[in-house]
Amino acid sequence: MNQPSAPVPGPALLQLLDSSDAAWIVTDTQYRTCQVNAGFERLFGWSAQEAIGQRPLQLLQADPQHAPLPAHVQEALDRHGRFCGDVQLLHRDGHAIWVAAAINRLPQSGEAMVFTDITFSKRFEALQKQALEDAAHERPLPQLLHSLCRDVERIAPALAVGVLQVDDQGCLHPLACPSLPRAALERLDGMHSAPDMGACSAAAFLAQPVTDADLRQGPPQLQGLQQSLVDAGLLACWASPIFNHDRQVIGVFALYFREPRSPNALHHRIAQTCIHLCTVAMERERSRERIHQLAYYDPLTQLPNRCMFHRSATDALYAAQGRAGALLFVDLDRFKLVNDSQGHAAGDALLCEVAQRIRAAARPGDVLGRLSSDEFALLLPHCSAAEAETVARRLLERIAEPFTIGDAVNIPHASVGICAYPEDGTDIHTLLRHADQAMYIAKQQGRQRWQRFTPAINQFTQDRVAMEHALRAAMHNGQLQLHYQPQVLSSQPERLHGVEALARWKHPEWGYVSPLRFIAVAEDAGMIQEFTSWVMESACRQLAAWRADHVEVPQVAINLSTKNFHEPQFAQSVADVLRRHGLTAKDLVLEITESVMLDASPATLANLDALHRLGLQLSLDDFGTGYSSLSYLHRLPISELKLDKSFVQDLSNSVAAEALIRSVLSIARSLHMKVVGEGVETAEQRQWLQQQGCPVLQGYLFCRPLAPEALVTWLRGGHTQPPLTALAAPAAPATAYDPGI
Repeated sequence: MNQPSAPVPGPALLQLLDSSDAAWIVTDTQYRTCQVNAGFERLFGWSAQEAIGQRPLQLLQADPQHAPLPAHVQEALDRHGRFCGDVQLLHRDGHAIWVAAAINRLPQSGEAMVFTDITFSKRFEALQKQALEDAAHERPLPQLLHSLCRDVERIAPALAVGVLQVDDQGCLHPLACPSLPRAALERLDGMHSAPDMGACSAAAFLAQPVTDADLRQGPPQLQGLQQSLVDAGLLACWASPIFNHDRQVIGVFALYFREPRSPNALHHRIAQTCIHLCTVAMERERSRERIHQLAYYDPLTQLPNRCMFHRSATDALYAAQGRAGALLFVDLDRFKLVNDSQGHAAGDALLCEVAQRIRAAARPGDVLGRLSSDEFALLLPHCSAAEAETVARRLLERIAEPFTIGDAVNIPHASVGICAYPEDGTDIHTLLRHADQAMYIAKQQGRQRWQRFTPAINQFTQDRVAMEHALRAAMHNGQLQLHYQPQVLSSQPERLHGVEALARWKHPEWGYVSPLRFIAVAEDAGMIQEFTSWVMESACRQLAAWRADHVEVPQVAINLSTKNFHEPQFAQSVADVLRRHGLTAKDLVLEITESVMLDASPATLANLDALHRLGLQLSLDDFGTGYSSLSYLHRLPISELKLDKSFVQDLSNSVAAEALIRSVLSIARSLHMKVVGEGVETAEQRQWLQQQGCPVLQGYLFCRPLAPEALVTWLRGGHTQPPLTALAAPAAPATAYDPGI
């Protein structure tokens, strides 16, 4: 018995369908093609005669043995009698075509299919995705934009694409112009933006798109530039400005045509998308450069910071190859008195003046840096011990010259520790430690003195040995405790984000011992694994106890040492502690330092990967004070950045600190990372961070670190701040090793 066939459209309808760019297909009740329009032939390359009697999607798929319809298409038709969605099919010659498909099953009549070509849109989406991934992975800006231009030219072969940078003086510089002739690029490089110097220059000057529909009719002053373009077959140009977030023109995006013309809707779409991608890439590059500058140089004195000093000094020692050298460790005397009596502005002025004086005393080839608040270091390559003592004496005299701050005359003084290379140490860490010890002895002898490190200076070593024994005993007799400092949501400071666990030690004779001292002892004495185990066990036990008592603490953050990651089973030990106390991965935040990022040892990498797979949250502490390589942020499973408190505390008097924090917040947002601002002590700091969108805050303004019972009281309203209400733990915070204060 013959099956009824699908109705055949009338002549008028066929004429209308044939004029459409979309491919139309009608099947019979056996779902075999019985009618196609001319658009089908144009889109897929199959003639109507070849298509009749074939199952459409089987004809247009790579494997003729495929089912008549892809599974998800078949399921939609069986359930709903229709399918709408994107499908990738094949042209007769084998190249892929993306189509928007609309298929309707007609009762007793087969199916009607409409396919609209969306290949360009799909390729353009892929272009956008690739450009954003390149930006996130820190691909060099010229390479990223060169690829962007080439991708656009592949999608739209009739175009040549160029991206130019506009510097602070308004001059143009080719950044990525792969299809423009060299002669044109040479003429464009350094050209001042002006309204009558061609489309690119005018777009930069006028801050709006400019069209030059026929380059053959340009002004005389541009004859050389435009002739070189015309000789290369480029006859028209449409240029659009690229803006930064402050609406300043930072670049120009240009489309060159191979015929005299103006842009159409497609060109506007290309430009709109590409300008956005260029803005993201160029702003990211500027932020990266700014962060690099701020990360390696002290914003106050403009001297290399501790990180940069370490790197430069290490290079200098390597170049010295064992030849004599010396290190001077300089610490200002009574600097805190200046800050307290004359204010921080006076203290900053003093630091800048002292930095200049130390710089003036340095010889060519010496390595100078600011290590911390009032500590400086000067490495003297190719310098004997006797010469180093002469330099130290001259340096103390120069520092002690009178200096006027406001109406007050100050006579700065300093103490200097000297150690010799290679006798007193062969690496910069050892030299700094020994010079620091010698400086401390100099300060104790009456200040404004210098002291050479000798084996006789062993007080620090004795103190360390005594503290090591006492610390081992303290870990077993209950002298160590954990205090907890709240972290609150910036948008709702009354809500608790979590707490950070900080170790406290009250010795029976010494009283409270600084964590900076006893954690350093634990590191040096090889006790850090045991110490970290105690911290983690205590913190998880406390969190479990709070949960049992219905005290809502969403999560606890624990500081880790780089050496923890050298233990092959460290990740497993973390998982065991959580399981032992009935906690989950989201209850714990592990704070690491940038030194962990730089540690490429197999054990460290394996532990990082294992912790990530367990769902543990990793946070990068003191971000911006060390290496701060953006490349590590996307390669390692970091989900949170902690702004170092020094930047937060410098907000009131440092434009550089503001710029750094803005840059870090911008990069964190683009990488979907949370940011915790540490050291918030004033309402002004809180307000500024809130305005910049820093999501989590921590500091004395909200609460000092508290013992567990005191924290419960504080949470339940027994404090001067508004009562805190705990929230559910967020998806992904993490931190870094910091002994706390």
